[in-house]
Amino acid sequence: MLDLEVVPERSLGNEQWEFSLGMPLAQAISILQKHCRIIKNVQVLYSEQTPLSHDLILSLTQDGIKLLFDATNQRLKVIEVYDLSKVKLKYCGVHFNSQAIVPTIEQIDQSFGATHPGVYNAAEQLFHLNFRGLSFSFQLDSWNEAPKYEPNCAMLLSFLQIPHGAMVKRMHIYTGNNLQETRAPVMPLACFLGNIYAECVDVVRDWAGPLGLKLRLLTAGCGPGVMADAKVRSLERSIFFGDSCQDVLGALGSPHKVFYKSEDKMKIHSPSPHKQVPSKCNDYFFNYFTLGVDILFDSTTHLVKKFVLHTNFPGHYNFNIYHRCDFKIPLVIKKVFYSALFYSVLILYPVLCPVLLQWDQIQEVLGHPMEKPVVLHRSSSANNTNPFGSTFCFGLQRMIFEVMQNNHIASVTLYGAPRTSGQGRPQSSSSSH
Repeated sequence: MLDLEVVPERSLGNEQWEFSLGMPLAQAISILQKHCRIIKNVQVLYSEQTPLSHDLILSLTQDGIKLLFDATNQRLKVIEVYDLSKVKLKYCGVHFNSQAIVPTIEQIDQSFGATHPGVYNAAEQLFHLNFRGLSFSFQLDSWNEAPKYEPNCAMLLSFLQIPHGAMVKRMHIYTGNNLQETRAPVMPLACFLGNIYAECVDVVRDWAGPLGLKLRLLTAGCGPGVMADAKVRSLERSIFFGDSCQDVLGALGSPHKVFYKSEDKMKIHSPSPHKQVPSKCNDYFFNYFTLGVDILFDSTTHLVKKFVLHTNFPGHYNFNIYHRCDFKIPLVIKKVFYSALFYSVLILYPVLCPVLLQWDQIQEVLGHPMEKPVVLHRSSSANNTNPFGSTFCFGLQRMIFEVMQNNHIASVTLYGAPRTSGQGRPQSSSSSH
């Protein structure tokens, strides 16, 4: 049985590991994988057809714990203990729930101190006792004598003292004063672990298509002196097609992994007459997992030729390899207005957020592809089956949109002609005129 420390508005954990509010999904899964001998029977719960409409949940069924992640930013929003009989809990080092200590209202009052009266929810038949960043739910059927309420007194009973002997049914840890309105906080310092994370990524483009990326990065830098000076720093970096390995390393640091392509499944769709001629060397990727970005380099010139931006939706073959990349693509839309004497051209620069949109919505803005999609099958070398099914790749404006079967975007690949030696680097703005 897990023995865990409760820190209101912050975390649930022990000396070996901690689930912290604001923690990225991939980091929580990493903890579960590392301690799989102790934490068993973990379920991943999500909406297959509408993954943005419901929280993404990691359910520790053996331990009676649920971790609720915001569906949009995939950071930990709420920690719920839904079965207190499966776990030991303590606050400030003192147990308030264990095999020997029953979590009654008296025990909670003794451990956590006074608070406002309980709030009664008639629909759930539960009393909720709320502290800042922490709430306990007490069930009616745990009372020795169920009270008799008159219907016309309901308004007066919204705030009540919880009867003696009532036992905790559920506990929630969150930020703020209201569980229903809580949001996932920013990522805490303890979760950086020496990595850089992308706060947002803007695609830099001109009339023809993408030119590169402008990234706003977050890192936990330490000031001079002691670790207490550690703080989150924000910085901006830009990388473009035609940049060298040295340019990318200088901007983003070392990648988490370098992956050499053994085959190019999309080569058959290339117009090049030499597409079947095997290359002597392989192109290679810099994989930046915490940024949700892959950068492909040409094996001959060692210059950037593609960017791949990952949305990390559950139900995709690569789920949990990358953190979600919150990227935006500026669009160039011409509106021509005619009159009797002249015409004028209005140029609009709306922004497309593929993480939040479905493929049908994107086509309404970009238009429909002229060619049929390429069907992409993924499988590992050890297992030729893919339980999530194939995805479809559509090409528009020098971008390839990988669309899942639920119509959401799994990834966007940006490609363009590398710069010649006489060309300078583009301006690092979100759109280039």
